[in-house]
Amino acid sequence: MSGTGFSHELRQRQTQSLVLAPQLRHSLKILQVAALDLRSVIQEELQSNPTLEEMPMEGVSLDKTEDSDAGEEGSDHESGRTTEGAGNAKDKEGEPRREEMDFSKDREFEILGKLDEDWSDHMSRAGGAQPYTSEDAERRQHFFDSLVSETSLQEHLMQQAEMTELSPSALAAMKHLVGGLDDRGYLTQSPADVALQTGLPLETVQQALQVLRSFDPAGIGARDLADCLLGQLAAKGRGTSLASRMIRDHFVLLTRRRIPELARKLAADANDVQSAIEEIGQLDPAPGRRFAEDNNRVVEPDVTIERDGDEWKIILNSDYIPRLRISSTYRDLIAKGTLSKEERDYLRERMRSGKFLIDSIEQRQRTIERITREIINAQGEFFETGVSALKPLTMTQVADVVGVHETTVSRAIANKYIRTPHGVFDFKYFFTPGYQAESGSAVSNTSVKEMIADLINLEDKAGPLSDQELVAKLLDKGITIARRTVAKYREELGLLPSNLRRDYK
Repeated sequence: MSGTGFSHELRQRQTQSLVLAPQLRHSLKILQVAALDLRSVIQEELQSNPTLEEMPMEGVSLDKTEDSDAGEEGSDHESGRTTEGAGNAKDKEGEPRREEMDFSKDREFEILGKLDEDWSDHMSRAGGAQPYTSEDAERRQHFFDSLVSETSLQEHLMQQAEMTELSPSALAAMKHLVGGLDDRGYLTQSPADVALQTGLPLETVQQALQVLRSFDPAGIGARDLADCLLGQLAAKGRGTSLASRMIRDHFVLLTRRRIPELARKLAADANDVQSAIEEIGQLDPAPGRRFAEDNNRVVEPDVTIERDGDEWKIILNSDYIPRLRISSTYRDLIAKGTLSKEERDYLRERMRSGKFLIDSIEQRQRTIERITREIINAQGEFFETGVSALKPLTMTQVADVVGVHETTVSRAIANKYIRTPHGVFDFKYFFTPGYQAESGSAVSNTSVKEMIADLINLEDKAGPLSDQELVAKLLDKGITIARRTVAKYREELGLLPSNLRRDYK
């Protein structure tokens, strides 16, 4: 081809993009973390911001008017917007305030050192004591030290691994394998994938896997259901039994309960095949689920819902959220007029940052409260009667009523729990799709799962309900649902197929 060529050319193009300011990112982080984690975020700010101090829990209230003195920003607490204090556009010498400071770390430490000296001098002249005591901090620390959690599957396995004589590289492979187990205790990665990701020899990973499969509970580290059941039989010394041969060689026929065909292929009596199926039915298809989730933390509800007469009362958990204020000592230092402009600007910037943190915490609590109120309005029957009355609800519906974006609702409910008269639930539990019943009412898929679990619990164990029979039972309740959906929900509930639930005794 001729006449075709390439050229370099400079062009200007104007585009718009959304860039989150550091303060906004910090505010979103505060909204998203749970109450227990929020304390750590606040403590980090307390350590880095000398103008912030923690208030005593008793007999002290936040004086919002006082906090807006001495040139720092005021705050619109209803809207969460920060506004410039009246008459504070310039400092006492008429110099414009700088909105952004950029000090090197050495210079910042130098300023902080001088401010500490000025603070000490001020306090000694005033003859005053610290405006707060350590009693509250000691009480909270004692509470944190008293927190205990259930052992997770990962912790249980690693405790066993530490008692083995694995090499350091094999122990590293073990940690990776254990960390990759799903909630059933099944592997989510092959040894080859683990070796590729970690750079460890494949033989080392395979050795670690072999040791892992010998750990309690039996069946852990399996590739799939058949492998899990075989591991449990092997742990009982039944690795060569008829049940093991049935799972290993004819698992599809077993799931379909083809007893005559199984007997023929295994050259066994039909009664022996029946006994082997009963033995398999006693095994645990998901041995990892008997342990706590691997969150390594105590679930502390962020909100408690209690009955108060004819109304539901919302109680926000503030036990782990320190109450903050802007230190009056630093405001006094600014008011004295002895600081340099650089020191004064630094303090004001720190005060603005501290004020924004206080506003963000208040905004967080208000947002959680408003979302909780809308959950109560939408799921009132749940709070009255329980899980069976849970209705479909989306974050978009709540966001429209509260007047925020759907992503704000998503962040606000993330990692948070709510205590109800029926137990403690993840906030996300109340947001679920659903089905339209024949009566016209909506039923959440969580309620449908509850119905399936109840039907199976009440079934005749000698003649358990098949998935198709469960479909018919739900249809009698006015709920139209596909058989494959019932099978999916049953598996999510950790319930075996009907042929493996049958009790022949």
